[in-house]
Amino acid sequence: MFVFAITQVTGFVAQHPTWTRLTEALAVLATLWWAWASFAWLGNTSGSDEGAMRVVLLGAMGPLLVLSLAVPGAFGDDGLIFGVAYLTVRALHLVGYAVLARGEARLRGVIARIAATAVPASLLLVLAGALDGRLRALCWIAALAVDYGVFALGGTEGWRVEPGHFAERHAGIIIIALGESIVSLGVGASHLALGARVIVAALLGMAAAAALWWAYFDVVALAGEHRMRTLPEAGQSRVARDSYTFLHLPMVAGIVLFALGVKESLAVESHELGAVVAVSLCGGVALYLVALSAFKRRNYGTFNQPRLVAAALLVALAPLATTIPALLALTLVAAIAIGLVAYEAVRYAEARDRIRHT
Repeated sequence: MFVFAITQVTGFVAQHPTWTRLTEALAVLATLWWAWASFAWLGNTSGSDEGAMRVVLLGAMGPLLVLSLAVPGAFGDDGLIFGVAYLTVRALHLVGYAVLARGEARLRGVIARIAATAVPASLLLVLAGALDGRLRALCWIAALAVDYGVFALGGTEGWRVEPGHFAERHAGIIIIALGESIVSLGVGASHLALGARVIVAALLGMAAAAALWWAYFDVVALAGEHRMRTLPEAGQSRVARDSYTFLHLPMVAGIVLFALGVKESLAVESHELGAVVAVSLCGGVALYLVALSAFKRRNYGTFNQPRLVAAALLVALAPLATTIPALLALTLVAAIAIGLVAYEAVRYAEARDRIRHT
């Protein structure tokens, strides 16, 4: 369901790439991410293929599908459907925790804390669906502030984490997002005559996506899981919250923006990119790299300087991308991403070998 939801978000912006649509799409993505992250925590607490938990998860797939179908109209005619579907998904998440709490007393406090944010945030989105204009936007802002703000400021007492499973689930989401970028590339190319330009652009997009994959799975995925394993239980839950629930959202958002940029880069042929698409193409990769660097800072105390430099180059490239042919802009983005990976592979060869093989 989440794969389809991500596809819907990209398609929503691609129809009419405007700043308003881009902002709305990011808000929808943040909401969908919170629903997915909630079930990631639930699945990390208990197996998902036994007894009542299986029924809860299968039941949640229905409203999540409706939620995804309503994404294009979340800020329009389907806003109320989106809000009610989201409320249902969050309610079933609470039911899942209630099933677990029957045999574990400490989870009852966790349920109370989840409900204290899930219920008001969900009701705010239902209310947003019944309103228009500024009031609707304010309800969305308030809903996201309740969910994200309270979880950021509150403690993680009572939570527990199985590091391998938790890291694997979030690595899978990165794969899903990268897969969406390839799908967007294919969809963009399928409507064009298959000439040299389309082939080159498609290969450049794939090469850039491969570099983003490398930047995460070469070291980051392994180092993050290792860091969680070395901590006591309380520390594991805090790292899981900060490094995965929070910092993986901008990673996924960056990939989604990149997917939009690649798709539209194919569509405009030899023309320059519009401002929204240029920011999506360049800024999406930059956001992804900054989030990866912040991930390193959260877990190991230092930022990844080469990735911050590459992100700065991409940000500087965004205005230029509106004045040069789209294929050249995509070439430069791919060159920066691939150049970063090549530099790190040589510069940090010894550290990479130690992390990957010990």
